[in-house]
Amino acid sequence: QVQLVESGGGLVQAGGSLKLSCRASGSILSINAMGWYRQAPGKQRELVAVITSGGSTNYADSVKGRFTISRDNAKNTVSLQMNSLKPEDTAGYYCNAEARYATGISVKQGTFWGQGTQVTVSS
Repeated sequence: QVQLVESGGGLVQAGGSLKLSCRASGSILSINAMGWYRQAPGKQRELVAVITSGGSTNYADSVKGRFTISRDNAKNTVSLQMNSLKPEDTAGYYCNAEARYATGISVKQGTFWGQGTQVTVSS
């Protein structure tokens, strides 16, 4: 299958920056979209940013102009540079990938999630 491991969360003051990284590993044949979602306490998980293998990106309106998503297809990694952070950005951030992978003699496709990394922005 496919495993996703995030890193880079932490505590930062409002206006500061953080960079999140996520590496995918396993019997990966290809990864289509990779993205970041977040979930604050009591709220639903929401899309933050997504990037396709071709480099097309999409951002939530609330982070446009402040966050930048990038990926390294050769390394199966995706990063999220977060600038001008606000207290409302506080949430658990989760890496997501849509991947084709090998299992035995078959090829399957699935959506995978990382374990999450906490981002806390103090006012």
